[in-house]
Amino acid sequence: MGLFNFWKKSGKKVKGGGDAAPSAEDLKKEVEDLGLDTTGLDIQVDGDKVTVGSAASDEIKEKIILAVGNVEGVAEVEADADAAVFHTVEKGDTLWAIAKTTLGDGNRYNEIFEANKPMLTHPDKIYPGQVLRIPQ
Repeated sequence: MGLFNFWKKSGKKVKGGGDAAPSAEDLKKEVEDLGLDTTGLDIQVDGDKVTVGSAASDEIKEKIILAVGNVEGVAEVEADADAAVFHTVEKGDTLWAIAKTTLGDGNRYNEIFEANKPMLTHPDKIYPGQVLRIPQ
């Protein structure tokens, strides 16, 4: 099991938010609203820690980790995704700069954008504290 950290007071606002974590139902609805496959998905919330169970594929599981982790009120997500590579956006970051640092070539920013759809809707719409999936 991997434990992934997120900025608790940053992210999409759903029910709860701030210091209050959203419910498992709210998080599952967020994942469904993004169009991700939730077949057999088990989400459990304990305070500001969320545990994510099985998913259709490793890629879907990594996207679900990001979808629930990038919700205000969630500080940690625990899931069986040890091979996942994530990057926390810092002030001044761009996808180009992140691609240069993590993939060795800024021109590969579109690979990061594609790996984070549907959570990202535009390459310029990232914010500090957001966690992104880095494709391998």
